[in-house]
Amino acid sequence: MAKYFYTAKSLKGEEKSGVLEAKDIHQLAKKLREQSFILIKAETGEEAAKKRKFAISLPFGGVGLKEKMFFARNLQVMVASGLPLPRAIETLSSQTKSKKFQKALLNIKEDIVKGKSFSEALSIYPDIFSELFLNMVKVGEEAGTLDEVLKILAQQMEKENTLKSKIMGAMLYPAVIIVAMLGIGILMLVMVVPQLAATFKELEIELPATTKFVMGLGTFLVEKWYLVILILVFFIFFFLQAKRTKRGKATIDAFLLKLPIISPIIRKTNAAQTVRTLSSLIASGVPIVRALEIVSGTLENVYFKKAISEAVERVRKGEKLSEALKPYQDIYSLTVIQMIAVGEETGETSNILEKLADFFEEEVGRATENLASVIEPVIMLIIGAAVGFFAISMIQPMYSMLQGI
Repeated sequence: MAKYFYTAKSLKGEEKSGVLEAKDIHQLAKKLREQSFILIKAETGEEAAKKRKFAISLPFGGVGLKEKMFFARNLQVMVASGLPLPRAIETLSSQTKSKKFQKALLNIKEDIVKGKSFSEALSIYPDIFSELFLNMVKVGEEAGTLDEVLKILAQQMEKENTLKSKIMGAMLYPAVIIVAMLGIGILMLVMVVPQLAATFKELEIELPATTKFVMGLGTFLVEKWYLVILILVFFIFFFLQAKRTKRGKATIDAFLLKLPIISPIIRKTNAAQTVRTLSSLIASGVPIVRALEIVSGTLENVYFKKAISEAVERVRKGEKLSEALKPYQDIYSLTVIQMIAVGEETGETSNILEKLADFFEEEVGRATENLASVIEPVIMLIIGAAVGFFAISMIQPMYSMLQGI
């Protein structure tokens, strides 16, 4: 017996939608005729899921964190006010700017009207709603605390958005300086160097190796600029492909964890994400083993993900989480492990993890605020070295020429 989502009309023109189990579509039509309804449209759960996935993948662009945060926060207010879930979702769909998200919400509303649970309707869109979002909604439905769960989810996303904004803001200044430096360097090589090269050629001056290198680089950029673009595209493509492979991702993550300035921020960011997500899941009533599995799925860094995945197996066998994380003190600091141990002893794991997440997020905030002041001298040294090398390479032949006069 298959479960069909159907739309039917009566002879009086009354339309209704719902879910019925039937052997095939003919039996479904027969059941509806017995109720004085004519079958208009029908599809199985699998067919509906395939259509939704295909439809949602067609529009370009993803759904931003701010869009989902707005959705969770406002849906929580509407549900708490007693507004029916389908109507609340339909209202919010008209307020979103993303066409992709709007279409998904309208389809979710239709699925709920047809008899699906909210979590089942959300599961059709894994590219929009994370496993964390899905599981917390499912727990909220089962416990009858959907509004509380949505409130926790909204707070979780607000914290995540704040953390990402701080990191992006801190990286913006160095990125602008580096791009400007590269742009000016390329302009100098393309516009100034060829003119100097022509002058040196006319004067038949013996050029040092550094000058020949700079002139060769300038000539290459002028004459073979398309090769530069191709090489750049190749490296970007190679990097993105490497990130998709297990070995490549592990290599990149290991490199980032060893970078002097970046490593502390990555460690604290992943620690904050781990304890914040775990706190939200435990507060929502998700069992610890399932919560850890979800946390593992949300982490980007391979080594943090591996630490939690291996801890899951030990916790499943009856070991405490604080004990399971002790072998990974190079990933999770002793502070994290000790605070989790305190939470396990007092039965206040969720509250302690939330405070710990606040602490790490503040630490990341301070680290990112100081990042510009730390990176600025390094960038100035690099710029100074590049300008010095260019100046010496171009002035040295002139100085040699003047000495020979």
